[in-house]
This record gives sequence, structure tokens and C-alpha cells, in this order.
Amino acid sequence: MSLNLETDYLVVGAGAVGMAFVDTLLDECDSKVIMVDKHHQPGGHWNDAYPFVRLHQPSHFYGVASTQLGSTTIETVGKNKGCFELATGTEIQAYFSEVMHKRFMPSGRVRYFPMSEWRFSRAGISNFTNLLSGKQYNVAVKKKVVDTTYLKTSVPSRHKRAYDVARGVACVSPNNLPLQARNHESYCIVGAGKTAMDVGVWLCENGARSENISWVCPRHSWLMNREVVQGHEKFFFESMTCFTKQMEAIAKATDVDELFREMEACGFLLRIHPDKHPKMFHYAVISKGEINQLRKIDNLLENGRISSINNEGLIFKNGSFVQMTPNTLYIDCTASAADFSASNTKPIFQPGLITPQATQLPNPCLSAAMAAFVETNYPDDGARNNACRPIPIPDDPTSWLTSQLGHMINQSAINKDPKLKNWMAKCRLNGVGRMTRNVKPYHFSKMALLAKLKRNLRPAVVNLRDLIAKSNLHVAE
Repeated sequence: MSLNLETDYLVVGAGAVGMAFVDTLLDECDSKVIMVDKHHQPGGHWNDAYPFVRLHQPSHFYGVASTQLGSTTIETVGKNKGCFELATGTEIQAYFSEVMHKRFMPSGRVRYFPMSEWRFSRAGISNFTNLLSGKQYNVAVKKKVVDTTYLKTSVPSRHKRAYDVARGVACVSPNNLPLQARNHESYCIVGAGKTAMDVGVWLCENGARSENISWVCPRHSWLMNREVVQGHEKFFFESMTCFTKQMEAIAKATDVDELFREMEACGFLLRIHPDKHPKMFHYAVISKGEINQLRKIDNLLENGRISSINNEGLIFKNGSFVQMTPNTLYIDCTASAADFSASNTKPIFQPGLITPQATQLPNPCLSAAMAAFVETNYPDDGARNNACRPIPIPDDPTSWLTSQLGHMINQSAINKDPKLKNWMAKCRLNGVGRMTRNVKPYHFSKMALLAKLKRNLRPAVVNLRDLIAKSNLHVAE
């Protein structure tokens, strides 16, 4: 038997995107909301993350707009020394739970259904099922379904490995690493993304000898330097000087490789191995302290992706074989944080449906909050889509060109829209806005730097279009 419910918005997912969307929706209108999520508590993939995970960006511009995460303190020890604090996974789970139970539900406008799976939506009716009781709910949605699952976030503890593992081989997700590491003397990290880097740092910091660590690294990555993406007025000159040089590099570069080398030279980008040519870019953020730890691992297996692991070692898809030390612990870090397909965007606003996507890279929370503001303050889906254009998430340096161009086009449109510009300037999630909102005309050195940055914006856009044309990439207008 099904129970019948009614709401204005049905939000699928209570992760960071869903929470940020609903938070702004509550401030901008008086609509009722039902939130449905498979997990037992808010926080989405943070509930499945490994125990030593931390935010890659400063805590102070993550989460929901209404509620501060962390205490805006600068860390004084460790690999993040000198930068703003990075919340742990446990802190983030507690934060989203508090937002749900002390802000959303007490408002009387949000009903929350954990341990529930959304099944379908047809003709204004959505269906979801409680995963424990099997009880079904039919929901009459007056306005829209908000599907926050579109980008298919995946974490190691829940994804299905794309390679075979023989019986008797110890292969774990990073979630089990702290318990299993003590039973092994050699380790093999499988995967090249930020999770793999977190695992490498954890092993080095917890006493594993670097010569006993192997790293299956099919491709290397360009990484954003955490020092220049602090999103706070205390780091105005460090960040804005770097951003200005970045715009100069974009405006002048003759090809993608030259552009990324120049962005490395100005301090915006880092790479773990200076002698390697990175072919991946996912907006991962890292500190120089983490880089120094990862450089200790010199047994890099660069044969491509693996097809299987047996009791003797690794078999790669190209047919090569690498023998491994007996009783090696393999740590699977191959889950994809998002869908990096080049064609993964669709209109955010459609009749009866909102599909939050990136509009302000690389900040998913700000993008979701912006979508909620636009939904409630613009007259129709046409106007909303003009104000809120999705940006494809890049997979490599070349596809970054279209993402960067999309971001700059969006920012230009915001600056021409007084209503949206004013909201963005005040939004807690907007780190760049935080840096610049209190700059006064008599702050001469800051004003001069901002003027220099502005002068390079148009040439940068023009050259980005040229570079994209040379690369035969599609640009969404």
C-alpha cells in the first residue's frame, strides 16, 4: 500500500548539493520541500568516505550559505600549515546533520526521508520507497523535482571495480586501510586521482616506508595550489596576484601545453613530478606539503589501467605484467568523483525538473545555491537558463579550456545582472566575492591589481576561443 504526499519541491539527495539548494530555497520563498536520500543521515557521499578524508578546499566556503562550517582558523602545524582549516569527514557529517535537524526540519517546511530511494517521476507524481520497510510513497509535486544525482558521484567504498581480483588477494577501499595496513609490509595504490594522493600521504605520514609503496598511475594530474585558493581577504594579494598572472597566461598562450606551464610558473598549478607530463585535470586542490610527501613514492607503475590482480602481481590492459611482493595490500582508489564526460551538461531548468550542475567551478555548493536563487527570483525557465548556464567538468587540460571559458562567460553575465550580482557578492559560499567585497576606492594597491586583472579578461576570453577552435572542441553558447 502506498502513502500519498504533496509538496512544492521534491529534492532527490541530501548531499552537499541538495542541502545547499534547499538552504537557499528556504531563504528565497515559502515553498514546502520533501528531501529523499538513500543514506541514514544527511551528507551524501561524505557518509561513505574514508576515515582520514578532509576537504580539499578551506572549510569557510563549503556547505550551505546560511551556516558557517568551521571557525575560520588558520592551521599552524602539518601539511596544511599557513592555510585555512580543512574540515574532516566526521565534521562535515555532523555539520550537515545539524543543518537538517536545527534549521531545515524546525522550519516546518522540510520533510526528510532518509534510507529511501527515489524510483520515478511521471505526470507530476514521484515515487520513492523506504529501503528498510519497503513502504512506498507517491508524491504530488506542485512545482519541480530537483535531481541532485545527475553527476553520479562515486566513492571507493561503494563503486564496482573495473578490474578482477583473484581470491586470496588483499584489495581494500581506503575505508579499510587503517585497519588492514598493519597486516602488510608492502602497499600498492591503484588509481591516479586525489583519493589515491590522500592514500599516499596517509601511508607516508603513518610510517610506511616509501620503498614499500607502489603506485599504479595511468596518468598524472595538474593540481591547484591550495595557497592561492583560500577565498578570504587575508589572502587577497597572494590570490589576486596569481589570478592576474593566470589571466595574462590565458591571454597570451599559443597552445594548451604552454598555457599550463605558465599557470604552473605563476603558482596557480602544481604537479607532483616535474619531469612528468600531466594529462589529467579535475580541479583537485593540494598543498606543497602533500606534494613533498607524495614525491617520496618513486615506484610508479605507468603501464596504463589494470585488467586484473592475481597472486603474482598486476596484469595491465595493454598485456604487460608487473610482479609484486607477496602479501601486498592493494588499495582501490579508482572511483570517479563525478561524470567527466565531455557532453555531461543539460539545461538546469526544465518543466517540472531542476538538474543542478556546475555553474561556478569548482564550487558545487555555490552552484547549487545559485540555482535555488535563480529558480525563485526569475520568471520562467528561459530566463533561468540564461542566468544559470551549466559548465562541463573537465577531465584533462584541453577540456579545461571550455570549462574555464564557460566560467568566465557566466561571471560576465552575473556582473551584468544587478539582482544576481548582489546576491553573489553577499553569499558566504563565494570565496572570490569574500576577497573583494570590502575593497574600497582608497585601497589603491588592491584597486590597481583588480584593474590589471580586469584588463586581461577580454583578451583571455578571445584567446580561449582561439585555443578551443584549434583543439576542435565544442563551445556551448
